[in-house]
Amino acid sequence: MCGRKSLTKSEKAIIEELLIDEWQVEDYAPSYNIAPTQNSLVMTQKKGSNIINNMKWGLIPKWSEDESSGSKMINARFETITIKPSFKNLIYQNRCVVLCDGYYEWKQDGINKSPYFIQREDRCLMLLAGLWTVWRSSSSYVFTYTILTTNPQEDISHIHNRMPVIIPKKLEKRWLQEENVLGLKSIKTEIEWWPELDWTLDPTDEKLSYKQIELLKH
Repeated sequence: MCGRKSLTKSEKAIIEELLIDEWQVEDYAPSYNIAPTQNSLVMTQKKGSNIINNMKWGLIPKWSEDESSGSKMINARFETITIKPSFKNLIYQNRCVVLCDGYYEWKQDGINKSPYFIQREDRCLMLLAGLWTVWRSSSSYVFTYTILTTNPQEDISHIHNRMPVIIPKKLEKRWLQEENVLGLKSIKTEIEWWPELDWTLDPTDEKLSYKQIELLKH
């Protein structure tokens, strides 16, 4: 699964790396520790333009009476998104790319848990497949998202039995733009069988204190 992540790149670096056309976020601040229910950057497309928005992590279905369900829907299984009521309509029209440069995972070892920070070896952005929606409260509209997960690659399977779905750069546009059902199934297959990426696994302190997270810069 994916329960914590980081995004430490600057606005300028993100815009240049992803060729962003519209940056619709006023208060972006890099973070080494993004938790569920917090806002973070998500990329969508409209008429071919790459757009960056700030959305709340934890999907709240439109029919929810309150925001409490969001904390339970931070992840969605890639294998079942076409049949689950909360996701089956979103997959065809509300796909997004969740931005991060690494995520944290905890390996269970008996009664102990050892945390790892997982990032790309080339330190480029890690683009995660996501779904988003809009929930209307009594006073405002809340944009929320969930991160799709799948079976782990072999080299990190000893840490956890799930991992986020990572969008290869060559499939980024198709993931965001595809409207045809058969085309979407094709993308899903390509993502599931994409060759293993290069990883860097850094054991970190369980508390993820500022000092230890700071060391991950290097």
